[in-house]
Amino acid sequence: MAGHDLQVLPPGAGYGIVIGIGGVFALFMLGLTWLQNRYTSFSTAQAEEFNTASRSVKPGLISAGIVSSWTWSATLLTSSTFAYTYGVCGPMWYGAMGTLQILLFALIALKIKANAPGAHTFPEIILARHGKIAHITYLFNGLATNLLVGACLVLGGSQVVAALTGMNVIAACFLIPFVVAAYVIAGGLRSTFIADYAHTVLLFVVILVFGFLVYSTSDLVGSPDRFYDLLVEASKDMPIDSNTDGSYLSFRSVGGLVFAIDLFVAGFSTVWLDQAYWQRAIASRPETSVKAYMLGGIAWYGIPFGFASAMGLGCAALTRSAQFPTYPNPLSTEQVNAGLSAPATAVALLGKGGAVLMLILLFMAVTSSTSAELIAVSSLLTFDVYKTYYRPQTSSTKLVQISHWGIVIYAIILAVFCTILNEVGLSLTWLLTVLGVIVGGAAVPVGMILLWRRMSTVAAIASPWIGLISGVIVWFIVTWKRSGAITVASTGDATNAVAGNITSWGVGTIMAVILTYAFPKKYISTDPKHISRMNKIQGITVGRSQKASHDVEEDAQHQAATAVMTDDKSSPLTSEKTTAAVPDDQTVPGAAEDGDKERDLDLDDTPHIDPMDPVLVRKAERLAVAANVVFVLVAVILVPFTLFGTRYVFNKPFFSGWVVVSFIWVWTSMVICVIYPVVESVDALRDITKGLFADIRRLVRSKR
Repeated sequence: MAGHDLQVLPPGAGYGIVIGIGGVFALFMLGLTWLQNRYTSFSTAQAEEFNTASRSVKPGLISAGIVSSWTWSATLLTSSTFAYTYGVCGPMWYGAMGTLQILLFALIALKIKANAPGAHTFPEIILARHGKIAHITYLFNGLATNLLVGACLVLGGSQVVAALTGMNVIAACFLIPFVVAAYVIAGGLRSTFIADYAHTVLLFVVILVFGFLVYSTSDLVGSPDRFYDLLVEASKDMPIDSNTDGSYLSFRSVGGLVFAIDLFVAGFSTVWLDQAYWQRAIASRPETSVKAYMLGGIAWYGIPFGFASAMGLGCAALTRSAQFPTYPNPLSTEQVNAGLSAPATAVALLGKGGAVLMLILLFMAVTSSTSAELIAVSSLLTFDVYKTYYRPQTSSTKLVQISHWGIVIYAIILAVFCTILNEVGLSLTWLLTVLGVIVGGAAVPVGMILLWRRMSTVAAIASPWIGLISGVIVWFIVTWKRSGAITVASTGDATNAVAGNITSWGVGTIMAVILTYAFPKKYISTDPKHISRMNKIQGITVGRSQKASHDVEEDAQHQAATAVMTDDKSSPLTSEKTTAAVPDDQTVPGAAEDGDKERDLDLDDTPHIDPMDPVLVRKAERLAVAANVVFVLVAVILVPFTLFGTRYVFNKPFFSGWVVVSFIWVWTSMVICVIYPVVESVDALRDITKGLFADIRRLVRSKR
């Protein structure tokens, strides 16, 4: 078939899923938001609740949110593409490199709770520690990351919906973000967690259906042994050039290793620079933030590992089947790059039913991740643009309004950007491959600002730009030298792109270290308001003349990062709050009232927040470091490189054990993301149920 065409459903099915299911889901989320506002102490009319979920979310729901945010359409489509392209190594490399980013981010989550518990966004922390130029630098990288990530989500999902149903791609690019924006505007960050949970439930149901089909019930495959035999045949008919013996069952794949390096660099960018992950860390309870990221990492690993093993390898196994949608031909290069290997497997297994299930699965993945991106960008626009540079003294009600507008603006820009990418022929695989070149230079420096106290202001500002320029230059030079021309196809080549990815990421990291030692000076605020605020936090009352002391300056600077520039008069860590009278009509619904209609204009409704207990910090830090070391040694080095170095080609018993482990991991992920959040939220669910029934009884009595 030509182009991306795998159409087995009418265009109405695509519109029905995007608009119908999306609309029903939006109404469902609006109802849940109403229940929350009425029957709990949390109100989405408050900026603190809207943008940070009142920093009270439990670890199970945080884990589900992390898994949902990191389960892009690329997680499902691209992991399957690389399983189809490189064999058994693809799913494991994808799972290992993606999970590593989540586990490493647990260290950053811990530092946020220890040093900046009042933060709303990561550029706020950078503004407090390194000033406005650094703030603008990382705000740019953060917004660029969110736009590229959003494009990976929406464009990938739209192209697959169009391929399976004939729905107009541009229509899908606009409808998907707008449907998601509807419930995010109503419910804020907490609604995205609930949406994440609901999406994740459906996602696991569909993944398990496909898993049972491939490994148990399908007439085409039906068992691991039959799966193995089909892959042996596929290795003879369609050998993989870079694999040992051309086999899909060999872990030694040079192309797969190059892809793993690409994913490693891109993963740093798409996690460490994505406000969505910082927002989840900010929203979590201090004592459980590391636990949430540990569970989230374990749970997420099972999705690409289990799903791509079944659906990506399944595409190769079923290519010679009469039920395969492009039979007797394999998928074209264009179709593979568009991420259609998993949808092709779904159609081969279940026909139109498989296409519908695949569309639902992708819709859940795309919309849940997109919701996280929408609220993340709105927070950046609200706190780092509007509140920082336009109106520092703003009521909570106004901040919520700005957040609503931020969601709408981002949805429009994202839809237009995806349309442009589609029109110029850029695919999901191209975006994912080159993303690290564009924002990779800032990926490690942003983490070092929290994790390395020595980090200087010059290093924080310059290293991302040096990394970006170096990465783009090397990317184009290598592309020109290897491919002879700079085109969409040549720039998206994995080997060409990995040169730019590594350069951007590596130069940014190295320059951060070199510039810190060459120019060790750090930004010190000279604004009397900022100095006054830092003094309040420290509990000291020295005069400004004493600020020349180096020791005091160093301590003040460190405290600036702790304070976070969310206002100009006081800190989220300060026990005293500066209050100002506001008109009655500006009183925030649901906010505490003390009879005189006073509230804090500068701090909107940010409560007093103490740093995490140092004893708990050290304990959690040891846990996070140990988990990262064990994971790197086992999942990134020992198992993959042992299989790679020995040139081992899986035999039937080993392959059967491999797929059983991958399927068990999916079940483990389901327990963490589906069952655990319900268990930990029993009390909240009981309170809402009691309140709802009490209202129903009152309504019945009033009618009598």
